Amino acid sequence: MASTGLARRCRGIFQTQASLVQNGKRNSRVVLFQISEIVSRWQSSVAPMHLDSSKLVVENAGLADMKPKPPVDQLAFGKVFTDHMLTIDWTKDGGWETPKIQPFADFKIHPGAKVLHYAQELFEGMKAYRGVDGKIRLFRPMHNMARMNLTASRACLPAFDGHEFLECIRKLVVIDSDWVPHDTSSSLYIRPTMIGVEPTLGVAPADEARLFVLLCPVGPYYSTGFKPVNLLCDPNYVRAWPGGCGYTKMGSNYAPTLWTQKIAEQHGCHQCLWLFGEDHEITEVGAMNLFILLRGADGVHELVTPPLSTGVILPGVTRRSIIELTQTWSDLRVSERKITMGEVMEAQEEGRLLEMFGSGTAAVVSPVGGLHYGGELHKIATPEDGLAVRIMAAMSDIYYGKVSSPWAVDVEEWNVDKSQLLEDYKQPEAIRS
Repeated sequence: MASTGLARRCRGIFQTQASLVQNGKRNSRVVLFQISEIVSRWQSSVAPMHLDSSKLVVENAGLADMKPKPPVDQLAFGKVFTDHMLTIDWTKDGGWETPKIQPFADFKIHPGAKVLHYAQELFEGMKAYRGVDGKIRLFRPMHNMARMNLTASRACLPAFDGHEFLECIRKLVVIDSDWVPHDTSSSLYIRPTMIGVEPTLGVAPADEARLFVLLCPVGPYYSTGFKPVNLLCDPNYVRAWPGGCGYTKMGSNYAPTLWTQKIAEQHGCHQCLWLFGEDHEITEVGAMNLFILLRGADGVHELVTPPLSTGVILPGVTRRSIIELTQTWSDLRVSERKITMGEVMEAQEEGRLLEMFGSGTAAVVSPVGGLHYGGELHKIATPEDGLAVRIMAAMSDIYYGKVSSPWAVDVEEWNVDKSQLLEDYKQPEAIRS
C-alpha cells in the first residue's frame, strides 16, 4: 500500500511537471518541493540503524606510532593509554553508525556540545586480566553493558545492543592485547564512555552522541599491601537521594564529591562515608559500595550491604559478585538491608563490629580502619586474616584464571551467556514494583 501511494504521488508530480511544461510555465521550485517532501517522508519512516559489530572497521596504528609499554611498577591509574581506541557515532535520525577501531588520538568536539554544558554523559569501568595460563579474560562484562544502558536511559542518551558493543570491545582488547600486563596484581582497565555531542545550547536530549572506549594498563591498587582508610561520616554532605540518579554511573555524580573529599582530608580522613536522612542511613563510601561485617546476637557473622531499592546505591558489579560469592560460604549470613550509623556504633561499642570495607572495580576491596563520626575517630579492626583479605584472594583467583568460573570470559573463546537476566540494572521504579 505504501509503495502504491508513493508511486501515485510520483505520477502526480510528473503530471504536474508535464502540465507546467505544456503551459510554458516551468516552476522547478514547485516540483523540487514536492519531491523533497516525498523523500523526507520516506527518510523519516526508515528505522534507525542498530549497533552492528559485523560492520566494525579497523585501522591499525603504524609501528612508528606505537608507544612504549612502561613497567608495571610505574603504572599509575588512568595516565597511560594503549595504541588504539573504539568510536561509534549516533544520530537520532540515522541511529548507530559504523564502529571504528583507530589509532589512539584526540577528537574534535564543538564548543556548544551538550556534554560540555549540561553534563549529558556516562561511563563504565571494567577490566581485562591476563591469567596464569596466559589467557586474557573480561570479568562479567555483560553486567557493565546492562548498567551502561540503565544510565543511558536516565541520561536520555541512546540505548545499544550490549552484545554487539561488547564484541567491538573484545576486538579492541585483542588488538591491544600486548598491553595487558603479565602480572597477577595488574590489569587492563577499560573505560567505555558516551557523550551528547549535538552542538546546540537548548536544554534538551542530544540528537547526536558519541560512544567511545579507552584502554589503560593499571598496576596493583595496593602496591605494598592493604592500606585501611579513615572515613568522614558527616550527614551534612549527601551524595545521592531518592528520586535522583545516584544509581547511575554519570560523571555528574562524581565531580561534586571532589569538594567533600577535601573536607574529609581536613579531618584526617581519606574519603567520605555517605549518610542519608535523619537516622543517618549508610549508603556508599567514596565512589564504592560498602560492606559491614557484624556478629549477631546469635553469634552468627552477618555481612551487610545497603540495598539497591532506595535508588541511591550504584549497582556495582564487584558488589554483586561479592554477594553471590559469600552466599556460598556456610559461615556467613549475607544481607542486603538498611543499616544506620546508630546500629554500627552500637555494634562497635559492644565489640560486634568486626570489619568494614568498600568494594569496586579499581580496588576490589578497600578496608576501613576508622570512622570519624560525632567529632571522634572510632577505630575499626582490619585483621590480616579477615574477611576482606579472604574475598580479595577469592576474587583474584577468578580474575587470573587460578580457578575456573563463568564470570571470567576468555576473549578468544568468548562464551558470553546472551540469555542472562541482570536484575540489578533496572530503573528504581521497576525495582520497587
